[in-house]
Parts: sequence; C-alpha cells; structure tokens
Amino acid sequence: MRNLPRAMIPILRQFELLLSERVWEWAKVLLIGAILAPGKRTVTAALRVMGRSDEAQFQNYHRLLNRAVWSPFAASRIRLRLLVDAFAPSDVPVVLGLDDHIERRRGAKITAKGMYRDPVRSSRSFFVKTSGLRWVSMLLRAPIPWDERVWALPFLTVLAPSERSRQERGKPHTQLTDWARQMITQAQQRLPERLLAVVADRSSAALELLAAGQGVPQPVNLVTRLRLDAALYDPAPPPTGQRGRPRTKGARQPTLAARRSAPATNWQDATVRWYAGTTRTVRRASATAVW
Repeated sequence: MRNLPRAMIPILRQFELLLSERVWEWAKVLLIGAILAPGKRTVTAALRVMGRSDEAQFQNYHRLLNRAVWSPFAASRIRLRLLVDAFAPSDVPVVLGLDDHIERRRGAKITAKGMYRDPVRSSRSFFVKTSGLRWVSMLLRAPIPWDERVWALPFLTVLAPSERSRQERGKPHTQLTDWARQMITQAQQRLPERLLAVVADRSSAALELLAAGQGVPQPVNLVTRLRLDAALYDPAPPPTGQRGRPRTKGARQPTLAARRSAPATNWQDATVRWYAGTTRTVRRASATAVW
C-alpha cells in the first residue's frame, strides 16, 4: 500500500481485521488491481495490471474468493458506514436503492441458478428467458461532488436461489420480498440513528414489505411503483363509538389506470433531471390514499 494515496490507506486498513495476515497480502493485490484494472475486474485482470501475469501461485488469489474464511457480511457493514460518512450528511435522510440482477451463468455445478425473465431482452409483447443466478443488491444513492448525477454505490449483495434449487435441498423458497425485508432490517440496525428511505421497483410493491418497514423502532420509508390496478382507499373515518372492530379504510378510490385517463385529474408540469445530465418536462398528479 505504500504507493497508494495517503487518503486511501486508512480506509482500506479497516478491512484488514476481516482476513488473516497471509490472506490479507493476497487481498491487497486484488483490491489495488481491481481499482487500477480497465474493463472487467477479474482476478486475471487485477494480477496483470499489478505486473503479476507470470505469478506461479496464481491459484492463491482465486482461493481468496472461493475458499478463504472471511465474512462478506461483516465487510458490507464496514463499507456502509464508510459510504454514509463520506456521502450522506447527517441532516438529510439516507436514501438506499434496492434492486435484483440476473447473472447469466451455466454449468452443472452452479446449483442455485434458475430460469428467469430477461429484463433487457424482453418487452411487453416479447418474453425471453435466461438461465443464471439472481442477486439482490442494496445500494446507497448519493450525489457525488464531482458529478451532476446521483450514483448508486452497492454495499450489500445476497444470492436469491431459485425455487427449484431450494426444493432440491429440502428448504422452503424465499421470495424476493423476504430478502428485501431482511436487507432493510439489517440497514436499519446498522444505522439506528438515521432516517432511511428505500427506493425499489415494482417487484417490492408488497404490503408485507411495507408493513415490515413501518414495524421497526425507526420507521423506514419505502418508495416503489404501484400496479395500475392497485386497490386504493380513503383514510379510515374516525371511530363512531359503536361496538365492533373499527374501520381500517374508507371509501374506494379510482385506480391509477382510471386516474390516468380521467378528465378531472389535476396534472401539473414538472422539470426533472434525466439521463446524461439532461432535464425533461413530465406531467404528474399527486394524492394520498390507503393501499
């Protein structure tokens, strides 16, 4: 590490206690090589950029990732704290992103793989399946001082095995919303003093997940996209003093699909930041409902 900038050395040192002294020497080479390597950050690319393309014991660096005993879960805890201290001021909520990703992998020894819908190649009218591993990642969404965009900085990634692989092992299948609930709980436990807001796609729009976010000591705000046919209601009316269970919801509201085409919907123009540093004018309508 003697050739690294002084500001990076104390940051990398915090991960040293996770590994043994011998394994840490291999980890330093891979870590620095991953920072310097262009393109894909593979073990081979890291060794090549570090001038160790002729390393006779190159398998030791691969064993760091598949045999060495260390805890990625503990490393994610350190990484989250470092990211929050650097990019999330204490006077604003910590905004986290939650997303799943399909890693296209084949092979008889990859037991956790499954068949999934390819989100890149598929469309509304064309369905494409792909074989691979499903990963669920949690990321810190933070504005970077030297860039005009918001970056998503991952700190925790878990493998979500397919339903078939769980059945072959005699274990119950875990839904994506269950993995998301556990990851949100972990983030809230690691940052008990901070207000958290989690941004997710439509796959996280589940009542059980929203209820879990509100059931912790410091409630977590979950921002997601609802289905257009979601059942929405007015807030529950105040108790009338009558016997029986009090009402939990009011009158039924129109669905989002009905609001979109209704002439009475109050649309307002808003300018939002778009891709590649550009802006775009969109129309929006706001209301409050119980789901």
